[in-house]
Amino acid sequence: QVQLVESGGGLVQPGGSLTLSCVPSGSGFSFGAMGWYRQAPEKRRELVATITRGGNTNYADSVKGRFTISRDNTKNTVYLQMNSLKPEDTAVYYCNGFLSARSYWGQGTQVTVSS
Repeated sequence: QVQLVESGGGLVQPGGSLTLSCVPSGSGFSFGAMGWYRQAPEKRRELVATITRGGNTNYADSVKGRFTISRDNTKNTVYLQMNSLKPEDTAVYYCNGFLSARSYWGQGTQVTVSS
């Protein structure tokens, strides 16, 4: 059973930075597109950023210029570098990946931006 495991969330002050990581629980997988989504309380889950296996990226307008998605294909790991964090970035962040035409989700990691 393939599982995606996120890490790196936490509490940070406005203007601060965090880096999230997502890695499959096993080995030998070759994920296609991967991405990060987030869900704030009482809001729908929304796209944050995606990246193809070849490195093409896509960002939500709200995070452009502040967040950077990257991946290491040798480790099937995807990262989200978040800079200049704002209180409105507070949410549970979920990793997503496509493997053999199936979508997989992680359990989520909480990011709280507060002074």
